[in-house]
Amino acid sequence: MTDRPLLFHISDIHFGLTNGSALAWVTQEVAARKPAAVIITGDLTMRARHSEYAAARDWIGALDAPVAIDVGNHDMPYFNPVERFFDPYRRFHALQHAVQRELELPGIAVVPLKTTARAQFRFNWSKGWVTRAALAECLARIDALPAGTQVLVSAHHPLVEVGTHGSALTRGGNRALAELAKRKVAAVLSGHVHDPFDLVQQTANGPVRMIGAGTLSHRLRSTPQSFNELSFDASGGLEVKVRSLQHVPGDAMKVRAVPDDASPPHDPDDPVAPIGAVPGERRKL
Repeated sequence: MTDRPLLFHISDIHFGLTNGSALAWVTQEVAARKPAAVIITGDLTMRARHSEYAAARDWIGALDAPVAIDVGNHDMPYFNPVERFFDPYRRFHALQHAVQRELELPGIAVVPLKTTARAQFRFNWSKGWVTRAALAECLARIDALPAGTQVLVSAHHPLVEVGTHGSALTRGGNRALAELAKRKVAAVLSGHVHDPFDLVQQTANGPVRMIGAGTLSHRLRSTPQSFNELSFDASGGLEVKVRSLQHVPGDAMKVRAVPDDASPPHDPDDPVAPIGAVPGERRKL
């Protein structure tokens, strides 16, 4: 693999609670670095509102790169229980149809693994769940690829806990990792915990690398807004570089209690106003 395609791995943008400086920065980086693909591992919205999906469509659609998106737990209807139970992915699939383009990455494949569920037999439905059907679909896609393909599996939730402040508590995650180890995937990309990580998880079938991207939203945990740069070296090894918005003071960017409308106070120095921040103000996206 000699061309070493550059990939951007982004997660947890949370339109409805976005950080405009971070969005403008990523837009500029995509235009300047021209990645072969942008992989967004879920939580594109905050409450899955139509206005949030519209803002996500505008921003993602304007990126100068092919894009692949995964669904996150925040991307299912929050205030519409009928839609959540009977058609939970309708809004996400509409966005996917509008912005997702086929990735042309010679020798590399990005294969999604769904870790969300419309409901679960536990109180916190935000946590991960790899159902047997979701895992079977992912494995079938991997098994259909040409021999020698470098596989990146993209999911929203880390499949096991990764030592960050946020937790995934993903049901079926260990089983999924063990099956992915059999296929010797290059890495499992995820988000959800809002902090970047890069580690190797041992399974009964061998090791699996797990790579997490941070957030571009105001909902920080331990690190500033960030995304990951991924590239394969000449020998096929995967290199990861975390790109952080270091000049943003972490405490100043944190929202400790999410308001009902998921809209933070307007920052007059923010070039992209969060959705709903200033009534009547036109968003610059």
